[in-house]
Amino acid sequence: MIASLLDSAGLNVAVAESLTGGMVASALAEAPGSSNWFRGGVVAYASDVKHELLTVPPGPVVNAQAAAAMADGVRRLLRADVAVALTGAAGPDGQDGQPPGTVFLALSDGVETHVEHRYIDCDDPAEVCAEAVAEALRLLHRHLHAGAAARRS
Repeated sequence: MIASLLDSAGLNVAVAESLTGGMVASALAEAPGSSNWFRGGVVAYASDVKHELLTVPPGPVVNAQAAAAMADGVRRLLRADVAVALTGAAGPDGQDGQPPGTVFLALSDGVETHVEHRYIDCDDPAEVCAEAVAEALRLLHRHLHAGAAARRS
């Protein structure tokens, strides 16, 4: 569904990931026709990569501001129409004062950057990451669907 929405809108997408380590990029790349609309991704697992490459401001990297900067940064870096970013603490330990299961998702479309916070109550880091991927894809789908609806009206 994301693929058809991107195709019909003539848009492309990029991703910046931390805790999910490239899982969102992989999910997008597996879709048929992804070479038409998937610009690529940046796995910025280390904090200094977030700061230096994606222009995340100095300080903690598990928060809404970091997620927004990641989305904006990867959108500009890869010249994408839309970008999704994720940062968080999958576990087993927390990070930057955030408990395990904390996820911040951001979507940037060049007009605005929207950030959402999720807490995934699970002790398994792999399950936290899988749910974070699903949340990121839902966020992208909602944004694209709303744009498609706006174009129809």
